[in-house]
Amino acid sequence: MSNTPKNLFEPYRMGTTLLANRFVMNPMTRCRADATGTPQDPMAEYYGQRATAGLIVSEGIAPSANGKGYARIPGLWSDAQVQAWKPVVSAVHAKGGKIFAQLMHTGRVSHPANMAADAKIVAPSAVALAEKMYTDSLGMQDYPVPQEMTEADIAQAKAEFVQAAKNAIAAGFDGVELHGANGYLLEQFLSPTTNQRTDAWGGSVEKRIKFVVEVARETAAAIGGDKLGIRLSPYGTNSGMVAYPEVEETYLKLLPLLANAGLVYVHIVDHSAMGAPVVPTPFKQALRKAWPRTFFIGGSFDQASGQQAVDDGLVDLVGIGRAFLANPDLVQRLQKGQPLNPPDMGTFFTPGAKGYTDYALAAA
Repeated sequence: MSNTPKNLFEPYRMGTTLLANRFVMNPMTRCRADATGTPQDPMAEYYGQRATAGLIVSEGIAPSANGKGYARIPGLWSDAQVQAWKPVVSAVHAKGGKIFAQLMHTGRVSHPANMAADAKIVAPSAVALAEKMYTDSLGMQDYPVPQEMTEADIAQAKAEFVQAAKNAIAAGFDGVELHGANGYLLEQFLSPTTNQRTDAWGGSVEKRIKFVVEVARETAAAIGGDKLGIRLSPYGTNSGMVAYPEVEETYLKLLPLLANAGLVYVHIVDHSAMGAPVVPTPFKQALRKAWPRTFFIGGSFDQASGQQAVDDGLVDLVGIGRAFLANPDLVQRLQKGQPLNPPDMGTFFTPGAKGYTDYALAAA
């Protein structure tokens, strides 16, 4: 490993993509699309404002009608959606930024009131999430029991990821991130809590990781591994996830297979700063060692801790979320030591410009 200092503000080459700096804007759900999952005009302004991040990972985008679990999250399965994403991507590129589309199939984390009439809620097993979900039309609702996926459903879901990735590239995105974290469909296959199958897709660690590996391989084959990353959340508790005895074995067996598929990066979620369980440092180091290309962690960094993680060789890039949400010019503020705007949590998921595109810029 090189001992040359790696300043966070200097360019970094991630495969064939040159990033202006080592800061990543984490994916953050903002619920500003319309009811059909079509991006709306303010989204171009929002992402364009934040284009000085080295890499923007978009909010979670549904790869299909079956994968659209939340109210007003965008999609990438229709031509209208592809066309609506083009000005968003162009706004980022116009300022020299790079943006990957995060594909998020929510699986069991869904409710019919948030979905098209002909969509269905699918998951590895028919295990409902024991919480409630917000819907625009009915307010808070219990999660339904999902349909256990048939072989045909599994093949369809894989094909949906592949087609959505192709659609992302057609819309101009620089690449795609598979959302394999936070309790959504890909992680639902990884966990024995949500994957109780006894066929080729469940049971052993090797069988539980199969769906994720095949989605990654088939998507990489379609768009190129250099344009594909994945987000993972070992020890995460979002959407009913719990730790299990084989959690470290699962991810340490998964990463080499993803590397063989050619993926350009792995993005680990660490939300311990927001009260989630700590991802043990030795395990993070083991994941880093197991991954041959770009590796980063998002969720609990500030500038100082991010620089230290890069200096220590733990990460190549530093993922930051809410600070980017509230500070469109975050990179400039950090570089100049300027104070940061606090995020307005009350407007994280509400429609409109308030708390979305109206955060103040710092003085030049």
